[in-house]
Amino acid sequence: MHYDGIIIRPPSEADSIIIQITAGCSHNRCTFCGAYKNKQFRQRNNEEINENIAFAAKYCARQHRVFLADGDALILPQSRLVEIFTQICTRLPQVRRISLYANAKAIRSKTVEQLAELKKLGLNRVYLGLESGDDQVLSAAIKGETADSMLAAARQVKEAGLFLSVTVLLGLAGATRSLIHARETGRVLTQMAPNQIAALMFMPIPGTELGDKVLAGVFQLPDSHGLLEELRELLVHTNCDRVQFMANHASNYLPITGRLSRNKNEMLQLIDQALTGRVILRAESMRAL
Repeated sequence: MHYDGIIIRPPSEADSIIIQITAGCSHNRCTFCGAYKNKQFRQRNNEEINENIAFAAKYCARQHRVFLADGDALILPQSRLVEIFTQICTRLPQVRRISLYANAKAIRSKTVEQLAELKKLGLNRVYLGLESGDDQVLSAAIKGETADSMLAAARQVKEAGLFLSVTVLLGLAGATRSLIHARETGRVLTQMAPNQIAALMFMPIPGTELGDKVLAGVFQLPDSHGLLEELRELLVHTNCDRVQFMANHASNYLPITGRLSRNKNEMLQLIDQALTGRVILRAESMRAL
């Protein structure tokens, strides 16, 4: 399998066949993200994609999931996506699920009918990075979106019958706007009603705009106690049913996971125990991206 640079994938795609159909991210301006800073965005050509599918057909016969990389594979024209999905269906008949990252712009570039067409060809799961429901935070992060524009994209995914996994980033607002960020994010998540929510904690990366501001002392992150309060506020204001909520990424001080709304009170109680010191937090040395 030939990849262009480092491949980033969701934790839940650990056992998936990863086929890179785009390299990098077409936006690649977010102040907090260093994943694709050293990559020039491009669509991988037919020969490269065909070779990787052929490799998967020969060596990955026991794997039943495919993840299409990189940052926003859905940005490809519909005709090209249909061609790639058809190849996967034909040459990897054992595959039961195809997933991908999609930014909101890429989702909105497709109609609900086009998304439904991809669903028929095997697309099952779409990962969307909301990061924040607070427009002020989104603007500062140069996300290129508003809460409303991302809500519109999420609704298209749901209307097409696809599984929607949404990522949010605790700490992105800094210490001063922490709880507003949490409340607004909970409000938008409630309206999105995704199938899965993943709450990660912002980790400053040297070489990124926001990471350098943190390291220079210009941008102040909440401390561990403040991040737990932010997580609690997010949970309180996220009112969804039958949604898997995960804050168990390596970046989190307190790994929690449960089902909304069934386990919401239990998760809040665990956070309260951590805030009062009755539950030990993950050591700083154990936190990583």
